[in-house]
Amino acid sequence: MPKNYLSQAKVLIVDDEPSNVRLLERILALAGCAEVKGITDSRNALGLLLDFDPDIVLLDMNMPHFDGFAIMNQFQAVLDPDVYLPILVLTADITAETKRKALASGAKDFVIKPIDQSEVILRIKNLIENRFLHLEMQRQNAMLEQQVRERTARLETALTELRSTQEQVVKQERLRALGMMAGGIAHDFNNALTMMLGYGELLLPWVRDKASPRETAYLDHMIDAAKDAATVVSRLRDFYRPAENNEIRVPVDLNAVVERVVSLTSPKWKGKCLADGVQIDVRMNLQDIPYVLGNASELREVLTNLIFNSVDAMPTGGVITIGTHQASEGVVVSITDTGSGMTESEREQCLEPFFTTKGEGGTGLGLSVVYGIVQRHGGKIDIVSQVGVGTTFSVGLPATSATECIQELPAERVDRSLRVLVVDDQEIINELLAEHLKADGHVTACAQNGQEALGFFRTDSFDLVITDQSMPGMNGVQLAGAIKECSPKTKVILLTGFGEEMMAAGGCPAGVDMVVGKPVSHENLRNAIFQTMASRELLESVS
Repeated sequence: MPKNYLSQAKVLIVDDEPSNVRLLERILALAGCAEVKGITDSRNALGLLLDFDPDIVLLDMNMPHFDGFAIMNQFQAVLDPDVYLPILVLTADITAETKRKALASGAKDFVIKPIDQSEVILRIKNLIENRFLHLEMQRQNAMLEQQVRERTARLETALTELRSTQEQVVKQERLRALGMMAGGIAHDFNNALTMMLGYGELLLPWVRDKASPRETAYLDHMIDAAKDAATVVSRLRDFYRPAENNEIRVPVDLNAVVERVVSLTSPKWKGKCLADGVQIDVRMNLQDIPYVLGNASELREVLTNLIFNSVDAMPTGGVITIGTHQASEGVVVSITDTGSGMTESEREQCLEPFFTTKGEGGTGLGLSVVYGIVQRHGGKIDIVSQVGVGTTFSVGLPATSATECIQELPAERVDRSLRVLVVDDQEIINELLAEHLKADGHVTACAQNGQEALGFFRTDSFDLVITDQSMPGMNGVQLAGAIKECSPKTKVILLTGFGEEMMAAGGCPAGVDMVVGKPVSHENLRNAIFQTMASRELLESVS
């Protein structure tokens, strides 16, 4: 900043003597001060202060109307406390009391009348310098405060991003842990489901011939439940690996799905709740609606989760109403309960993975699974909830123009008898697969490990080998490689609970012709054998 502060300053002179005002104006002009305003009527001082915004005030003390003390009090009343406006008092009264009172009223310095030209200029320059240094300090402080605000804002943004990143890392670690857990339990769980589904299907023809329709329905429910459980196990991998885009959608009767789910879930909302002394009524209000394009098993999973969620929200009982209706965007199925309801914050977060209001009793996965399935079906979820009143989940799904539901096509089967070697370290699964194969006219042999299977090849020949992957000593892939070395034409189907993971990792391993995931139904096994053997026969006919 330039040192000649006086040339930049604005000076206000308040003195009732016109000669004193003219004298001060000439002195300031000679000193290089270009902007000076003087008045002789003290009543105009406050207005001129506000209009002129001076850098220094030269103020006489003894004036009519308002003396110097009154004017300083007026100035203090309107000026911001942070504003530094120096006031130079011009007075002939040099008593200590006058000085004390003037300083208390806001004066910064004194000039004794009659004034000395050099003295008054020096005092004015000193006060103006202080004024401009104070203004510069305020500007620097404002700049520093602005920089602090900007840096604080950047830090807050960085902190928010860091927290978001930390949350994502925590979520990813949770998902990774869930994936490891899912991979660990999938094999054993799928083995159990294989037996449930397999023996259920073996019983089904006999039950249909011998038992009542009600008992047949019971077995149908058991088989559907096993298939749905297999879908749930498969769905766990969606938390740690993206789903493929090759999912098959067929026209589904949503009303029939609702009726089946109400029947399947009745042991919880009816039997268990009654045992606990709680009354829950489930009511259906199903309208005529078109079919939706989807996966019936996944839609059953959606409704099952929502019903169980409603049951958990009504610990003292209540009513669950399930309705369907046609809307402009397609078909809507709604599940309304009279439970505890959710706060707005809970409603906004309830679809997020691992969010739960059930404490240690909840996993926080049910509704996120529901959301994922609905998204994959091209649908949407609307949630209305009020604390103490209840909650309504409305699931909208696109309708299809198909006029009737597509039934599952019968599996294609090989039109000749095959010699099949079944290899699994669980004897009961060997027996189950052998029963399925014998029902289709094939000849089977069973081995419980890789070495035993290779022993069969030393004395016999086989068209097909169906082997488990996880076995002691020699796993399924190693066995397939050994079989191909001694019998290249023998087809190998790898039957494993890790089927989807294997195919996602890079397709069939060396020596394996097809990977089939557990649990496998009779129809799926029949199709797998047909596809595997058809490719062999095609190659043989070409050669």
